[in-house]
Amino acid sequence: MVRDVLDTLIERTVVPSFTSIGPALRRRLHDWPALESFDLSGRTVVLTGGTSGIGRAAARLYATLGATLVIVARDPDRTAATVGELQRDTGNAAISSVIADLGDLDAVRRASDELLGRHPRIDVLVHNAGALFTRRKRSTSGTDLSVELMVAAPFLMTGRLLPALANGERPARVLTMSSGGMYTEPLSVEGLEMPDRDYQGAKQYARAKRAQVTLNELWAARVPATRTVFQALHPGWVDTPGINDALPGFSKVLGPLGLLRSAREGADTLVWLSAAAAALHDSGSFWHDRAIRSPHLTVASRRADTVPRREALWHWCERHTGYTFDPTVIGGGAAQER
Repeated sequence: MVRDVLDTLIERTVVPSFTSIGPALRRRLHDWPALESFDLSGRTVVLTGGTSGIGRAAARLYATLGATLVIVARDPDRTAATVGELQRDTGNAAISSVIADLGDLDAVRRASDELLGRHPRIDVLVHNAGALFTRRKRSTSGTDLSVELMVAAPFLMTGRLLPALANGERPARVLTMSSGGMYTEPLSVEGLEMPDRDYQGAKQYARAKRAQVTLNELWAARVPATRTVFQALHPGWVDTPGINDALPGFSKVLGPLGLLRSAREGADTLVWLSAAAAALHDSGSFWHDRAIRSPHLTVASRRADTVPRREALWHWCERHTGYTFDPTVIGGGAAQER
């Protein structure tokens, strides 16, 4: 009881919760089992964005725990180097890759088909790929690239991989790496893609991350947890190349104080959710430091999270990607696309 009260106080003060202080305190408060105590042998993990930052740290942990790991990434040379390094360092030969630019929905479709062809059963699907662009970039479809990478592509890949995710005696897990930045923006569909005149990279990133958390809840409402469990999380403030490039001021302030988390600390809850039994409960939840947290810190955010707006986001994803959820896929049928 006392431990839970202390944890809640840490969470409400934000800075101790999101910085390196958070895991240091909570590891002692809750006596966290080491990630190395889990075993993922015989389980297939598909990880996007696994060649740098949090994703690379997660990939190393998955490989160490014996998972059959598939890294989905864009750069062939960098990906091959990552796969080779992990195989060499961990002794796990069951590591492979699928090359795909997730900013191109046609590439997402091809990658999904390749994954289905190789792996009739996927135990864990991790949506980790993402980026914050200080200047607007657009996808091959003309959509804001951060929205394509972090909203449309995960929605499409999840839908197309459902036959493999819902194909087993135990529930599969779909995990979405969001960001604490999403707390700063309420759910918006009309404003999901900011107009050029108002573009701010951090705001656009936060809106996409907010949409990710909502979609996690919407998938959980549609797919029985006995077949596939959906969880979203945020890693805290992590020292990664992406954050250092996109928000150099942020890193310059917190970095010298030792308040930024390591990439491994950022990956901790992600890998824990991939292996721990606790992740099979409360599908659709939002996690931070191995505990369920509220997805809202402000009244404005909570008020904006209406049923019509949530359904509008789902329909936007369907229209944009051409994927329509078909409940029969859970029984082994095929997904339908317009």
